[in-house]
Amino acid sequence: MPEDVDFSRKSYSLEEIETIAEKYRSWDKWGSDDELGSANYVTPETVVAAARLVRTGRSFSLALPLDLQGPQSRRTSRVNPQHIMLCTPNDPLFDDNGLQRFSDDAVYMPLQSGTQWDALCHIFHRGLTYNNRDANSVNSLDGARFNSITNLKDRSIGRGVLLDVARWAGRSWLEPGESIQAIHLQECAAAQGVEVREGDFVLVRTGQIAHCRALGAWGDYDGGPAPGLGVSAADFLCPHNIVAVATDTWGVETKPYESTGMVAPLHVVFLVNAGIYMGEMWDLEDLASDCAEDGVYEFLVAAQPLTITGSVGSPLNPVAVK
Repeated sequence: MPEDVDFSRKSYSLEEIETIAEKYRSWDKWGSDDELGSANYVTPETVVAAARLVRTGRSFSLALPLDLQGPQSRRTSRVNPQHIMLCTPNDPLFDDNGLQRFSDDAVYMPLQSGTQWDALCHIFHRGLTYNNRDANSVNSLDGARFNSITNLKDRSIGRGVLLDVARWAGRSWLEPGESIQAIHLQECAAAQGVEVREGDFVLVRTGQIAHCRALGAWGDYDGGPAPGLGVSAADFLCPHNIVAVATDTWGVETKPYESTGMVAPLHVVFLVNAGIYMGEMWDLEDLASDCAEDGVYEFLVAAQPLTITGSVGSPLNPVAVK
């Protein structure tokens, strides 16, 4: 275990971020019509290889509950899921002497109010998103005409790798504003004895959900200062040709952001340019405890989005199987 890991923040200008984004741009790599991005790395071969990782059958849901006690606090336009019953077995509309009764329900929720995927078209930079699609590719009538998260409906399955950065650093959780750099990911992987490979889904634990639970409140989890990935994390993740990166934080990146003149710089690098998907608010606590116990940090992971036509994000119940 390393001593006194330095999670200091760095600072990048707009020009520096754009240079990094262009360096990892994968536009036209799979053709000008491509909408999958890094999901092209998911193949029958990678899925079969991931399935071979299942040894015990232990399964871990990585999803937060979808309810009014969720992490949204109206700091943004997102609200927690609103679940209502359309009818219950005790409703007076039934008049059959109790012979047959039923229940139905409904839900209203922003698609990114809990554990979720960001679609490649979630972010635009200088009017463009992944594979040179312009801002007209998303409109209020159709939603996303290109790069919708529904493209992952049969592609979000494969080898998962947990990089438990907080535990590697000897901490229960990282503090708000602390920044995970490329060197931290590299050294964490080495210490855990796990290799990040092409086609992987990389899960990074900061411990922020554990921190909120210890406090007994979400506080400013949804958009406030947070631990997370620094910009240099791209220098570790992008060259490995991963499919996606997911964390236990609201927005994956350290906040405040490591950039001047730009909001969410890694969203621009990963989603807009590299075509790498981003998963947010994944509950990694039970999985992390199990990995620490048996020393195995690779597993089969499946995280299919809902097939809502034109959606730019989707709630999930990701499942890791060891």
